[in-house]
Amino acid sequence: MTTKRLAERLITAARQRTATTPLSDEDADLDVDMAYQIQSEVVAARLEAGALIVGAKLGLTSAAKQRQMKVNEPLYGWLTSDMQIDTGAVLECARFIQPRCEPEIAFLLSADLSGADTSAAQVLAATELVFPAVDVLDSRFAGYAFTLPDVIADNSSGAAYVLGGQGVRPDGFDLRLTGCAFYKNGVLIATASGAAVLGHPASAVAWLVRKLAARGEGLRAGQVVLSGSMTEAVAVAPGDVIIARLDRLGTVEIPCE
Repeated sequence: MTTKRLAERLITAARQRTATTPLSDEDADLDVDMAYQIQSEVVAARLEAGALIVGAKLGLTSAAKQRQMKVNEPLYGWLTSDMQIDTGAVLECARFIQPRCEPEIAFLLSADLSGADTSAAQVLAATELVFPAVDVLDSRFAGYAFTLPDVIADNSSGAAYVLGGQGVRPDGFDLRLTGCAFYKNGVLIATASGAAVLGHPASAVAWLVRKLAARGEGLRAGQVVLSGSMTEAVAVAPGDVIIARLDRLGTVEIPCE
């Protein structure tokens, strides 16, 4: 089956807000390289509809997320302008199939990043500000049941995101020690630190840059990078309120309707 046909399945599922079955059930030859080709076509459909690429997102960068999703390595996807939720705005659950939220540290880049030898130190040097963020996931596969190539093809379950606070410079403190308290409806559901994200959130971004370099790509100044979830994701529905409080970075809150 062609990548275009498989991508169309995901595009249609998102448009109709109806979950589908894993692509790997239909094509046993689906592998990581083919999955990133499908992802490119899925993202291209958003661009054709008028959206712009505004950044990237990492997934499965914590041991907790890898256990939850039953995979064993990170992945990445792309953020587009139609995924942005303004600070203070509501999350409209009806826009999605099965939305989930997770807390992250977001990087706003002040310089381009590319190259197969990119380090965490270079990421920090190229970062203007870091923000508390919530990544809104929405798998197009029923019950979030998928293989690693499936979720890669599905643009890493990317759906929406919101940044909180005013942003802070990443120098002067250690992002590994940044604590996170994650709440749903006023109840603390998880805690973690920045070290949960590949040992250091900047290391996760560096991993992404190195992966992109293998495909002749990179990141650009002005783009936002979500470095990966610090905890497991939580399902949300109308009436829920999600809050992520990150030490020194601030708070991000999303009411759901």
